[in-house]
Amino acid sequence: MVEEKDLSMMVDLYELTMAQAYWSEGMEEPATFSLFFRKMPRHRNFVLACGQQQVAHIIESLRFSQEHIDRLRELDMFEPDFLDWLRRFRFSGSIHALPEGTPVFPQEPLLEVEAPIAEAQLLESLIMNYVHLESVLASKAARLVQAAGDRPVVDFGMRRMHGLDAAYRGVRAFRIAGLSGTSNVLAGLDFDLPIRGTMAHSFVQACDDEMAAFRTYARLYPGTTLLVDTYDTEKAVQDIIRWMKDSPDVDIGAIRLDSGDLAELAFSCRKMLDEAGYKDIKIMASSGLDEYKIARLREQGAPLDGFGVGTAVGASNDAPALELAYKLTEYAGKPRMKNSPGKQSFPGRKQVYRQQDTDGNYTRDIITHRDESAEGTPLLVPTLWAGRAVEGAIASLDDATAASREAVSRLPERLRQLDEAEDYQVTISERLQKLQSRTLESLGVKHS
Repeated sequence: MVEEKDLSMMVDLYELTMAQAYWSEGMEEPATFSLFFRKMPRHRNFVLACGQQQVAHIIESLRFSQEHIDRLRELDMFEPDFLDWLRRFRFSGSIHALPEGTPVFPQEPLLEVEAPIAEAQLLESLIMNYVHLESVLASKAARLVQAAGDRPVVDFGMRRMHGLDAAYRGVRAFRIAGLSGTSNVLAGLDFDLPIRGTMAHSFVQACDDEMAAFRTYARLYPGTTLLVDTYDTEKAVQDIIRWMKDSPDVDIGAIRLDSGDLAELAFSCRKMLDEAGYKDIKIMASSGLDEYKIARLREQGAPLDGFGVGTAVGASNDAPALELAYKLTEYAGKPRMKNSPGKQSFPGRKQVYRQQDTDGNYTRDIITHRDESAEGTPLLVPTLWAGRAVEGAIASLDDATAASREAVSRLPERLRQLDEAEDYQVTISERLQKLQSRTLESLGVKHS
């Protein structure tokens, strides 16, 4: 994984070349860059914004070390005085960001950076990578939580995630989205998410017989979960029942089903365990699960007590990308915008107000200029100010997780379903629309 001390070098080349061009031309005025997406990914009714406050915290300590400067010098593209400017770089601007775990919709800023333009430009790829990864993974995890209802979902995705950095940072996103545990030891410890796991089929296969594997795990790990499908699932459960009858002190917490018709096997295993008096032993399921399979299992009434999900959550395989954009919206006190076909943006610094009905449920959002006020709760909050973290602005993981759960529960019910739903209403304020028109007129562009 990239060490935090090297994150300043996680830039695309054009960010450095543009920064040198700004520096060379004496362009030092404040700029505002806005991070947003234009279209909802397929199969999603909302995106759970995640990582936008965490990356603000990282930006506070970004530095170019002498080693970084020496390596950049090898590219033979940068003037010595500009490299010296980089060596002295300290982010001096401000960042307004949505709270971690906020449901967000097209055109709404996840964060806005306000800083001298070269400083703000240097942050583009770092910010986009952080927010993209965690928002994509949190959004997928939120759907799994919705599908599972009150039953826990555990992350088994590390081995199929796109690199160790994703496997590590993804657990933070999973925690905020409401997953109940992870198999990832380091990330689980660092992000205080319960660490869960059973055994692999290889351990059962390596032992002389299946029961020898079960006895070893029960002895070493009281309350363990036993993987019962290596050879014959129903026979394994029958053998476990006979063993527990002969050895009353054995402590088994659950069995795990990892192949076959999970609903049918869950019913038959539940019946065997209940009839033997082991109603407290839970049944967990894995095996290529996603939110749709979990929803079908619940619709079938399958007596499953929890789910382990790997590839689907680790790779967000049905919607693995979010078309984030990081666009200049103001420079030197003047509005700026892009007008490319299909990629038009709104100029100016912004705020998002979220409106609610009398029961507290969300009804619509309005995107305004930062200096406007509107009915509802303003969502973008100062996270960095003059280069320093705002005290208390970044919630603890416990608080972020609770706030995210609360926010998702207040979305219209149609948005909390798995099927694609009618869009949530997001309105652009009249002032922003007029500002866009005036900006285009000032550039000699006809407003469509």
